[in-house]
Amino acid sequence: MSNITLKQAEEVLAAAKAKAVALNTLMNIAVVDSGTNLVAFAHMDDAWLGSIDIAQKKARTARYFNMPTGEIGKLSQPGGSLYNIEHSNGGLITFPGGVLIKNTAGEIIGAIGVSGDTVENDHAVAQAGADAIV
Repeated sequence: MSNITLKQAEEVLAAAKAKAVALNTLMNIAVVDSGTNLVAFAHMDDAWLGSIDIAQKKARTARYFNMPTGEIGKLSQPGGSLYNIEHSNGGLITFPGGVLIKNTAGEIIGAIGVSGDTVENDHAVAQAGADAIV
């Protein structure tokens, strides 16, 4: 199993922070390895304190199920195949802002979770971070 390195996680954080600045928003950004262990975290000055936990849970949720958190959210609606899944694993986050991080070979090496603004901006910042690994 491949894992994200600290150097890679720092590159992911830098790209995500740059996107947050470009969007004029304040974010909490969590990067976990393929085993969902926290590798790097950034709490931008004055970002919401409540989003610290959400960012970490988004990263873990994406890795637990190997899909973006927004996709899990679609499946977890009433009547959906994953309805109520957010109550598992100590609490999941099933709205956008968590995405997988893959290496150049396409292997999952971790995930990023972002929280602090609209779910659209959270996802955009997370994707920018994940895209930093080339």
